[in-house]
Amino acid sequence: MNFDLDQEQLMIQKMIREFAEEEVAPGADERDRTGEFPRDVFYKLAELGLMGLPFPEEYGGGGGDTVSFSIVVEELSRVCGSTGITYSAHISLGGAPINLFGTPEQKEKYLTPVCKGDYLGAFGLTEPNAGSDAGGTQTTAYLDGDEWVINGSKIFITNASYAKNLALTAVTDKSKGTNGITAFIVPTDAPGFTVLNNFEKLGLHASNTTELIMDNVRVPKENLLGKEGNGFKQFLATLDGGRIGIAAMAVGIAQGAYEKSLQYAKERKQFGQSLSSFQAIQFKLADMAMNIELARNLTYKAAWLKDQGRNFKKEAAMAKLFASEMCMRVCDQAIQIHGGYGYMKDYQVERYFRDAKLLEIGEGTSEVQRMVIARTIGC
Repeated sequence: MNFDLDQEQLMIQKMIREFAEEEVAPGADERDRTGEFPRDVFYKLAELGLMGLPFPEEYGGGGGDTVSFSIVVEELSRVCGSTGITYSAHISLGGAPINLFGTPEQKEKYLTPVCKGDYLGAFGLTEPNAGSDAGGTQTTAYLDGDEWVINGSKIFITNASYAKNLALTAVTDKSKGTNGITAFIVPTDAPGFTVLNNFEKLGLHASNTTELIMDNVRVPKENLLGKEGNGFKQFLATLDGGRIGIAAMAVGIAQGAYEKSLQYAKERKQFGQSLSSFQAIQFKLADMAMNIELARNLTYKAAWLKDQGRNFKKEAAMAKLFASEMCMRVCDQAIQIHGGYGYMKDYQVERYFRDAKLLEIGEGTSEVQRMVIARTIGC
């Protein structure tokens, strides 16, 4: 077994770490305070050729692998969770379903601009009454001549305000249950399509979280994504890949909180000596370092399996579950190490703590991950 990153992965890691430190970190606290979306960051990521990193070069992508994608998400999240989730969703939820299930014509038309960073990728699955129950989709679509007519709503959709097109699910045959759910590519400027951006969130303030409302939205027949009735299966497959992104994000946020804590423990003096000289603090930091490394190894393994074309559903669920819960523990302990200062915004670990919570909820709650794992082990 070889745990070393290859030369290309090391190059990407070095580049994105420098980019994160120089371009993302300086404005992270202010963006968290104001909720301003980091447009400039994503223009610069596009200039670096990272907006289509794991997608084929023929569609403007970088031809990279999932491990490299995980590295980028981790390094961005290490300094700014909002930037990390925006990038992760752009790739794993926005571009991935078109890359996986689109026709060559659809990929040329819709994946290419996503890869170039002309606009952000987004993905419409969650509904007000169908969160973890993705099979309970209530948005509908029916064929009227040469057009599909879509009605319904989606909620908690990342990036939609900055997407010109997105993939979403709708019921096309209610009698077939989940086999009656179909995926479509829908322009966000279509008549009857409304994007609302008015949520007030616990964390990830600079990421774009929206509600979509479709009122007799018409799309051409050729905008059907994949096969009619396969939308549920297609989006579950998409979520398997997305969970690697969430796991990488968790590793990055935890790494950032750990580094802040280690630095603070070395500098802060109590009872005439640095905090880091107390065994109670040493043990907290040791547990942080250990659990981050375990989560990173799980995440990279899931990414590697995906790159090898092997089944990775179980490993992706394990990585997402362990990394997200680990991240919450690490961020909690980061505040504890900082004491009263940890509760203050100046020391940043409270931002990491707030940003971390979504990771136990988004792209399948911790409870859903345990269900997925149980099924894969034969329960």
